[in-house]
Amino acid sequence: MTAKNLLVELFVEELPPKALKKLGEAFSSALANSLKKDGLAGDNAAVTAYASPRRLAAHITGVQAVAADKPVVQKLMPVAVGLDAAGNATPALLKKLSALGADASAVASLRRENDGKADILFYDSLAKGATLAEGLQKAVETALAALPIPKVMTYQLADGWSTVNFVRPAHALVALHGADIVPVAVLGLESGRATKGHRFEAAIDPVVIADADSYAATLLKDGSVIASFAERKAEIARQLEAAAAKAGGKPIDDDALLDEVTALVERPNVLIGQFEAEFLAVPQECLILTMKANQKYFPLLDAAGKLTNKFLVVSNISPDDASAVIGGNERVVRPRLADAKFFFDQDRKKSLESRVIGLSKVVYHNKLGTQGERMQRVAAIARAIAEQLGGGTLTQHAEQAAVLAKADLLTDMVGEFPELQGIMGRYYAQHDGLNADVADAVEDHYKPRFAGDSLPRGLVGTVVALADKLETLVGMFGIGQIPTGDRDPFALRRHALGVIRMLAEGDLGLPLDVLLASAAVPFAAVEGFKPAEAALADFIYDRLAGNLREQGYTAQEVDAVVSQRPQRLGDIPKRLAAVRAFSALPEAAALAAANKRVGNILKKVENAVEAVVDNALLKESAEVALHDALVEVVPQADAAFVTGDYTESLTALAALRSPVDAFFDGVMVNADDPALRANRLGLLAKLHAAMNQVADLSKLSA
Repeated sequence: MTAKNLLVELFVEELPPKALKKLGEAFSSALANSLKKDGLAGDNAAVTAYASPRRLAAHITGVQAVAADKPVVQKLMPVAVGLDAAGNATPALLKKLSALGADASAVASLRRENDGKADILFYDSLAKGATLAEGLQKAVETALAALPIPKVMTYQLADGWSTVNFVRPAHALVALHGADIVPVAVLGLESGRATKGHRFEAAIDPVVIADADSYAATLLKDGSVIASFAERKAEIARQLEAAAAKAGGKPIDDDALLDEVTALVERPNVLIGQFEAEFLAVPQECLILTMKANQKYFPLLDAAGKLTNKFLVVSNISPDDASAVIGGNERVVRPRLADAKFFFDQDRKKSLESRVIGLSKVVYHNKLGTQGERMQRVAAIARAIAEQLGGGTLTQHAEQAAVLAKADLLTDMVGEFPELQGIMGRYYAQHDGLNADVADAVEDHYKPRFAGDSLPRGLVGTVVALADKLETLVGMFGIGQIPTGDRDPFALRRHALGVIRMLAEGDLGLPLDVLLASAAVPFAAVEGFKPAEAALADFIYDRLAGNLREQGYTAQEVDAVVSQRPQRLGDIPKRLAAVRAFSALPEAAALAAANKRVGNILKKVENAVEAVVDNALLKESAEVALHDALVEVVPQADAAFVTGDYTESLTALAALRSPVDAFFDGVMVNADDPALRANRLGLLAKLHAAMNQVADLSKLSA
């Protein structure tokens, strides 16, 4: 039977723009998967998703009108149960066959097969393949039920009695197999070939689709609609670049905004608007955010990345004279910018310092107190960190920045735009005449806000950012708010990665255990707080290991380094480089295996083994040679380790391969003489300690 291409479109009222892309992809993939499961579409069928503000559609190639019959194997019962001694069917077998639509005539064709315990009767038959009408009905119902709908609506159908639930009221359904209509009914609609085009600019109403393959072209020609989300997005991007070049600027880069605007228009038309230059006195972050969030405009930047007084509008209509559209958008944006200017002017009438007292009235967490109490803890932690890094002016500035860091939460601007917290704090700190490092730290203490975000630009900001994140981590772990599975309501994983990045990339000489201990001190007065430093350390090292693997290090390399729990995270890149260099040595595999063997031997000893060797008890030549090698190699490795040359420290160990191999070939560790056995274990403990300073080399053993 000849296969044809299939087109299904559901025409609805305006869909939620932020969800449209996912809705379109989910609809097409669920539709195709259901048809493939029923054998109506091949596994290699090409699926094209369409999604516009008022439609979800899918085009699927090579769809059959009727699926091929499928062989069905039905296990019945043991032969001893289904057939009597004469080989005739028992009532139980006849009843089973009747339930399957067969009769006694099928007994002779039953297949026997031994399952290892007994002979079993099997009934082989052919299941008639589903028709496209049946399969598509099920596929559409399945696809609609599986849509990731943000919020369902309940609405009445035209009969005034029936109600249905869907994301938006649906008005038309198109289902074409080639040029033939496939009879399908959902949401009170019956399938046809007619749909609607652009609300205002469609050339024909309704738009009639001749066949599945002409869908997109017909909608564009007769309906003035670009049906493909991807094509519409590309067209908007092209027009934005062209309009920006004409206006002498560059549109702001925001893929999420581009997706949202693509979901708001059916045939885009980019226009250039502008506002009064006096508004540019307001921080550009405020103006950009209000234009993007409230108006869905694309602000224009100059070559230096500074905001201009021009913006781009993606209109859904293309009148001959666009001046009215442009003027309307300019009038709409002006009050928004005026509000931003008003907030900025009002906020600057009070200093950040004067707002700090108000934080005592803002609840942070019912078990951890107010933002004021949290601020005091962050300041104490920042003071402790700064003292470890040198003290003096750093301590003074870090403590001041920590006290002021959350004050902008009480400003009108941040109240209107929470996304600007920290950013506005920096502007207001500058206005108050505070030190530049303090002002920068007020903004930067939130960094890194997300994966790939920049780190704080100075040491003061780093100190306060560390203090802020450690306060959150220590506090939440201390009250039992530990992330589980996919739940992480306080973004503790992100905070942990932020701490890791600042310590590692900044190469700060701050031991993690000391940091966690000092961060727990300000919580002493918090009722119900129980220090959880061990659990928090596990959590941080787990995040560290995952992050390193994402960076391209192998699991063995990461385990070798992280399992040693190095307290200075800034050392980790150097340790990983050393492990990678060591792995390339010809002696590496043998030494890693030996290290693993030594570790297993020492684990079996009841009491801890001290790395102490009595030279007088070294009897075998192999153990003497190993001891002599350690005497020569260990000082070299230790000296390199102390200076931070981890690669040299591990490379020095290569000289141990031959004496280690000889030791295990010629020396019985578990000697009958307790003194000899203890001495040999001490020698192995010394070897083990020497080999595991930089990393646990046993992790490199296959």
